[in-house]
Amino acid sequence: MLSPLNLLLAALAALAAGAVNALAGGGTLISFPALTFLGVPPVSANVTNTFALSPGYFSGTLAQWDDLRGQGKRMLMILPAALVGGITGGYLLLITGEKLFKDLIPWLILLASGLLAVQDPIRAWLTRRMGEGHNARIEAWTWLPAGLASVYGGYFGAGLGVMLLSALGLTLDDTLTRLNALKQATSAMVNIAAAVYFLFSGRVVWILALVMAVGALIGGSLGGRVASRVKPSVLKWVVITIGVVISIIYFIRG
Repeated sequence: MLSPLNLLLAALAALAAGAVNALAGGGTLISFPALTFLGVPPVSANVTNTFALSPGYFSGTLAQWDDLRGQGKRMLMILPAALVGGITGGYLLLITGEKLFKDLIPWLILLASGLLAVQDPIRAWLTRRMGEGHNARIEAWTWLPAGLASVYGGYFGAGLGVMLLSALGLTLDDTLTRLNALKQATSAMVNIAAAVYFLFSGRVVWILALVMAVGALIGGSLGGRVASRVKPSVLKWVVITIGVVISIIYFIRG
């Protein structure tokens, strides 16, 4: 039975995750470990976390809607792959089993932390690549790297944004702002698809999911308001440090 204190801690973790996602990304590295430390089994914690943070991805997509204008054909190509990838990742998560997933947790957190760490070099590489131009035939294959990244997103999710941005930059020729908006829409599809798939899995801890969804929405709003006052690079390295420390703790406990 979850105590009021446990619910408060979960809400605060989701609030922090929502704010971090709005500012720098990597909020899952805060909210997911919080659930496991509250005693929620790893698979159920990941399922609940995915469900709770999904509204934040949707609102983030709406906030960047102007940058999605003119990308309708791309979304028709990519979003179905993201839908299938999100469900596939969710399916793989549910059949993994608690023990194996628990063993994978520290490695997944390290992977997510590493993706955040290379975010700036990846963006610099994308900026250079945008000037090279892309063949229309290559663009037609965008669904493949995006779909593969979506499978990871449905399975765990932390660091998905960086992975998707890299995948889209491999084949698309556009500004980083428009690619970032497309990445956000794809991330939303992945998370919503996985959340709907998890809906009847029996693994969602509903009281936590609802409390955290409210916290994440508030955190996302607060993060957006203070974005101009906080250096995303500083916050990003704080999150990376937290992720590495948490992964070490999981290694020790495991």
